[in-house]
Amino acid sequence: MTSPSYNQLPIIDLSAADRGPQTRKLFHAQLHSAAHDVGFFQLVGHNVTQLETDALLTTMRAFFALPAPERLALDNVSSPHFRGYTRTGDERTRGARDWRDQLDIGAERPAHIPGPGEPSYWWLQGPNQWPASLPELRTAALAWIDKLSLVATRLLSELLTAIGAPADFYDPIFGAHAHPHLKLVRYPGSAHDGTAQGVGAHKDYGFLTLLLQDAVGGLQVLRDDGHFHEVPPIQGAFVVNLGELLEIATDGYLMATNHRVVSPPRATERFSVPFFYNPRLDARVARLPFPHASTAPGITGDPSNPLYAEYGYNELKGKLRAHPRVAERHHTHLLAPT
Repeated sequence: MTSPSYNQLPIIDLSAADRGPQTRKLFHAQLHSAAHDVGFFQLVGHNVTQLETDALLTTMRAFFALPAPERLALDNVSSPHFRGYTRTGDERTRGARDWRDQLDIGAERPAHIPGPGEPSYWWLQGPNQWPASLPELRTAALAWIDKLSLVATRLLSELLTAIGAPADFYDPIFGAHAHPHLKLVRYPGSAHDGTAQGVGAHKDYGFLTLLLQDAVGGLQVLRDDGHFHEVPPIQGAFVVNLGELLEIATDGYLMATNHRVVSPPRATERFSVPFFYNPRLDARVARLPFPHASTAPGITGDPSNPLYAEYGYNELKGKLRAHPRVAERHHTHLLAPT
């Protein structure tokens, strides 16, 4: 068991996996404990350099410094694929307004408009929107997706090994047709009405999330004492959390944990870059064979959040709820009657 320390998440050094049998064994024990007991940890030793990080953050800050009309030219309301810029307050979590603006980016692929009989989640595949005056953003963002996909692939393999499962069990549902998702997020300070919800409490619906956060802080994680606790930023670390697909795959042995962001004080900006490591849209996630399966407690039931066998339906459900303006513009036929 991970000793409950609420001052900081467990810290996992990915490079320890390459330092010989004894160090690798200890690394796997620590990773197993963090994933099973907490569902969140800080990841260091990931081989992403400060130079690569700075290249992304510099262009990200330049994007949010663009005049509002240039950012709004990329309004995601014009994209049936939920790509582009979301203005402050337009995204929702559990129906409540999130006080942040962001740019949503995915793999650069042509649009896949669902044909007759095809699943509606193919709407999620499509081109990104980029600012014409900042071409370096496209280069930096797509390079970040490629780099973090490699980190997440290695981390998932080590995590499966740590719990005694085949390391390559989920390889077939990732690969060239995986569906990664990157957000460039700015929290502009608390809302004028005093609302502190930067983003409301939620779980992520994929496999793994790797978050780069700045020094401002504000991320909070629900721990086993029933309270949300701050996650102090660590220079050079990614905050990693497990998504609902891993909880489903292990029947609750691995945890998808609720988390939220509290807005910084007025006039204080916070920047963060979550990367979501997701499988193919048409992936069906098989139950994982591993030796601890008999001790799994079962997945957390939530009638308001049904989970589907194919990954794409779960992401589409989340996007329709989070971006009501996009849903109303392009996908009224997919909305449940009220």
